[in-house]
Amino acid sequence: MRLRATLAGLATASLVVGCTSDAADSDEADAPRDAAQVVTSPPDAAFTLVADAEAVASAVATSRALFDSADVTVVARDGDTAGTLLAASAAVGLGVPLLLEPAGGAVAAEVAAELDRLGTVTVLAVGDAAGTASDESAGAGGPEVVQVPADPDAVAAATGLEWTAESVAADGEAAAVAALDPDELVALQGDGATAPASGDGTDAELPAVDRADELSGTVVLAGDGPESLAGIATARAAGARVVLTGEQTDPRASADVVESLSEEQPESVVALGAGFAAEDGLEWKLETAATGTQLPGGGQLLFPGRMLVALYGHPGTGALGVLGEQPLDAAIERARAHAAPYEPLVEATVVPAFEIIATVASSSAGADGDYSAEADPEFLRPWVEAAGEAGLYVVLDLQPGRTDFVTQAELYRSLLELPHVGLALDPEWRLGPGEVHLTQIGSVEIDEVNRVITWLADLTRENALPQKLLVLHQFRLDMLPGRERVDTSRDELAVMIHADGQGGQGDKQATWRALQETAPPGLYWGWKNFYDEDLPMLTPEQTIGQVSPVPELVTYQ
Repeated sequence: MRLRATLAGLATASLVVGCTSDAADSDEADAPRDAAQVVTSPPDAAFTLVADAEAVASAVATSRALFDSADVTVVARDGDTAGTLLAASAAVGLGVPLLLEPAGGAVAAEVAAELDRLGTVTVLAVGDAAGTASDESAGAGGPEVVQVPADPDAVAAATGLEWTAESVAADGEAAAVAALDPDELVALQGDGATAPASGDGTDAELPAVDRADELSGTVVLAGDGPESLAGIATARAAGARVVLTGEQTDPRASADVVESLSEEQPESVVALGAGFAAEDGLEWKLETAATGTQLPGGGQLLFPGRMLVALYGHPGTGALGVLGEQPLDAAIERARAHAAPYEPLVEATVVPAFEIIATVASSSAGADGDYSAEADPEFLRPWVEAAGEAGLYVVLDLQPGRTDFVTQAELYRSLLELPHVGLALDPEWRLGPGEVHLTQIGSVEIDEVNRVITWLADLTRENALPQKLLVLHQFRLDMLPGRERVDTSRDELAVMIHADGQGGQGDKQATWRALQETAPPGLYWGWKNFYDEDLPMLTPEQTIGQVSPVPELVTYQ
């Protein structure tokens, strides 16, 4: 399901103000204050980007995205860790925004403007914060300031909140704030925090706060940078779900993010963190993540973090590789057996795989004259689907003869629309006019490769599929002329050069190095081990120890 582009269920709480006489005001001067009002609403768009690099601006932008008004606002000073953590707890407990003053104490017009937009009547200034956003507002009809030290007891006394103190390590601050729950509230303190000196408290009290409706239809994806901390607190105060993405800015990279977006099916998503500004195509990536479909091994991105170990061949025959030497169920178990020895050798998740030759180079022209025998997609489907159900990745290999790669790839569109299926191009078997197999070694111009990249990337995005693998087989430099122009810009794909030469290890390593020396950036790398033709074939331990960099795909033939 794609992220819904329309919004519903806006909070409609409003504040009704009546008129009273001066005498009535005097009579009620000592009466309890009316409860402070807060109004939340989801962002106007299905997707909102808050990517300010400065914490002060980020806090303001998050408040603006999620709150319509707030009679009470919490303020801390940027750089005051103890004050900011405790202010975050107070903001979530009260259900109001958290804003930040600049670290140097300078006037921040944007903070003053946000307090004015919110209609803030009372500011809770925690720790080093002064609570006055501008010189003009101080003592001139601006918000009343209740100033408290960064001490849980002092803040509890001013707010009426009940909580227990909890220490937070520096690398866990974002996670701790994201986990704040107003129903089981904790007062966050940095490691080594100490109580302020006696007498630093205050007798002032905030008015009670009527919490607004929770924004249960909004999910905030947040980086763990310090610029996002106040915004995370504001999101939790508004009742939005916060999912931390760490250093990852592509939502497809995290299995947790994919699962959260799929389960929540949010009406709106806020991406909070400076790193998101550089993530091209964030909206379509969010839509893809929201499908919940995951690759074998988790998440929707292939690399880094995953290593494929594949059997190569064609179903039903051992003449083309080890894949077809046994029936389907046995082939799945054999693929798993090949992958297992790599698990203790690498940190990445090891995923067994099939590389199925879908179109086989032929010595005869055939009825269509292309010197390629195209397998019926329905003949391959049981192997492809069973592999996916068993947690294997599948690559369909094309040996096109005299036709072109896009034409052959289109034959297998229905299989490539499955989330666990990628594509391999075998230039060795791409013939020019008048050429025949085993007389010439084929090649393919990079323009044709880039047409495949465009075709496959478009198919992937149109169907909101996880990232697909595109393998380019190569064992000679002249097999991919113009390779420096290969298009690696499409994030829908992971483009890989697969060194599939055979023979002595000295020659194979020389080819491996030569291919890498002339390669453009942005490519991934695959290696092939031949049972009969390599002298000798490397063991898993030797493959990891001697092939550098470590390949993301190891294929057996």
